[in-house]
Amino acid sequence: MALVNGEGSNEMVQAQAHIWNHIFNFINSMSLKCAIQLGVPDAIHNHGQPITLSELVAALSIPPAKTQAVYRLMRMLVHSGFFAIHEVLHQDQEGYVLTPSSRLLLKGKPTSVSPFLLAMLDPILLTPWNFLSAWFMGSELCPFETAHGGTIWDYAGKDSVLNNFLNEAMASDARLAMSVVVRECKEIFEGLTSLVDVGGGTGTAAKILVETFPHLKCTVFDLPHVVSTLQVSNNLDYIGGDMFNSIPPADAILLKWILHDWSDDECLKILKQCKEAILSKDKGGKVIIIDMVVEDKKGKHESIETQLFFDMMMMTLATGRERNEKEWKKLFLEAGFSHYKITPVLGLRSLIEVYP
Repeated sequence: MALVNGEGSNEMVQAQAHIWNHIFNFINSMSLKCAIQLGVPDAIHNHGQPITLSELVAALSIPPAKTQAVYRLMRMLVHSGFFAIHEVLHQDQEGYVLTPSSRLLLKGKPTSVSPFLLAMLDPILLTPWNFLSAWFMGSELCPFETAHGGTIWDYAGKDSVLNNFLNEAMASDARLAMSVVVRECKEIFEGLTSLVDVGGGTGTAAKILVETFPHLKCTVFDLPHVVSTLQVSNNLDYIGGDMFNSIPPADAILLKWILHDWSDDECLKILKQCKEAILSKDKGGKVIIIDMVVEDKKGKHESIETQLFFDMMMMTLATGRERNEKEWKKLFLEAGFSHYKITPVLGLRSLIEVYP
């Protein structure tokens, strides 16, 4: 049977399913957020073996009348790959177990991404997505400003809840990313005696660096309201300021997940300040960047989709973007750097060394 534009019934229902899946994609995110808030991953982990539905309900202190609802939530999350089902030993039952993904959601673990998940799905950061089309027709810098009347940085400076959410999210990511960097890329810190972590938040990345490289003097440089109450130690210092005006001098400048927050013009200003701050320009001084290098059409569909998600998020919450290698190169050269090296060591993100 011929339908609209000559399409057959099979094509039409497939197209409908494609649209439905995208309409309801948020259900995956919100179901996962619910599981984190209830403590599902930790309950399964603490049980020590596959946990049955009734045991899970009891462990979470959920009223037994909602057992069927817990089953439906877990069915969704098993389908999404966050949990799996195994047989319970010595019982004719099945129980839930963790997968590699849900192991990264355990609370209190150094590499837990739960703080990042809860921050990104907080209503403050979700609301701007409802203003995306209005922003396209308006004059604000980003949809966050359309929704909230100011930038995310202004909002965080006044709202301690959002500020803590963002700091915890970045700290959790820093623990995961830097554990890989210091294990796989130790050589990039050889010969360096000082490093400034620009936008380093509460200093998680810098703490890992000084613990791994005791000879390295690290300074965390961030907005005054972020670092004003943080404790200085022997090899770790905190300085408040504005990276657009000046950056403290050091052998190396670290920009972990910073540049993707900003437009090209803003990135140029930051990079030029970084270049000015490098002390040992003739002895290995450099800028170390941890950010995405968009794969364009060369990578796997899922990886590219995730990078495109981040690009849209940067457009919605800030003035930034994710960049491919050609776009990174253009920025580096325009900022006055001579060459760079990209090491794809962090999955969707890369480590980029940029030299004066």
